[in-house]
Amino acid sequence: MQQPKLRFIGVELYFDDLETAKQFYRDTLHLEISDEQIGHHAKFGADSNFVCLEHKGSESYPSLDKAVLFFEVPDLSAVMDAIGKDRIVHSEANSSSRPEWAVIHDPEGHNILILQSRKT
Repeated sequence: MQQPKLRFIGVELYFDDLETAKQFYRDTLHLEISDEQIGHHAKFGADSNFVCLEHKGSESYPSLDKAVLFFEVPDLSAVMDAIGKDRIVHSEANSSSRPEWAVIHDPEGHNILILQSRKT
C-alpha cells in the first residue's frame, strides 16, 4: 500500500508573550488575524498556509523551540526598507542556485526568512 501524500497547511509557534508576538506578526509583517482566542492563540491566514501563535504552556503536547517561517515577496528590498534594515539578522545576495533572502527575528527569536520571489 502506497503512503498517502501529506499536504502542508500551516505552522504553530509557542510564545511566552503572546500579545507582543501578535503585534509583531500583525503590525510588522502585516499578516491578517483570521482567528483568535485572547490569551491562548492568534491565527493568521486561513485553511491553508496559516501561522498560529500560541501561548506557551497552553498546549498538551509541547514541542522543541526550533522553528523557521518562510515568506516569499516580490520586492525584498522594499519589504526590508519597510520593516527596517536594522532588524536584519542575516542576509544573502542572489546566486545562481538561490534568490536573495534575509532573516529577521520575531519578539521571541524565531527565524523569519523572507525570500525574493523568482517570478517576474
